Amino acid sequence: MPPASSAAELELQGSRLVVSGMLDGTMIKEFTEQLGSGTISTVVFEDSFGGTAEAAGAFADAIRASGVQTEVRGQCMAACAYAFLAGRTHRFGYGLQVNGVLLPVAQRPTAAELAVRWRGDDAHKTLSDFMPTSAKPVEASVPPAKDNARDGARDNWQPDHGVLFTASPTLFGRVYNTYYCDGTQGRDFSKCERLADADPYKLGVLTP
Repeated sequence: MPPASSAAELELQGSRLVVSGMLDGTMIKEFTEQLGSGTISTVVFEDSFGGTAEAAGAFADAIRASGVQTEVRGQCMAACAYAFLAGRTHRFGYGLQVNGVLLPVAQRPTAAELAVRWRGDDAHKTLSDFMPTSAKPVEASVPPAKDNARDGARDNWQPDHGVLFTASPTLFGRVYNTYYCDGTQGRDFSKCERLADADPYKLGVLTP
């Protein structure tokens, strides 16, 4: 089980900006300034296990405005995953680690919903599901999912609830698996439900 995440940390590695820890808003200003410098080509998210919906939106806006690529090294959950999708291209990093990205959902998506949920310009609109009710634009508002009623009206962003895409290294290349996690599994993702026909490249979650 990974350790609890601390606040976001930034580390500059040449033209790559590595982001780790919780996306809680503490590093948004510095992050935006780094991307605004024009010297960053790739934002690497490394073992970031959540954060707030508001911070996720701010990180994603900065990434989208700068046109940089994004990459996941290790685990990238919820807020991190949302920001990851904002990259011009979004990929898993190389190496011997297991990479995983858990994209938040308010309820279990159908196969048809999966096929379009994270594609194109509409992908960023899914954040409205997780914003506090008072912060949602009227046109983006959606009824809260019944199974999230326990979270109240304030926020229904659950770091361990969503669709998990993983890539594990083998002798013959990486093996990709996709799961639906309802949040009850904690960090034991072996308890999640495996989804068939949910290739991350076909669904637009990863780009070639």
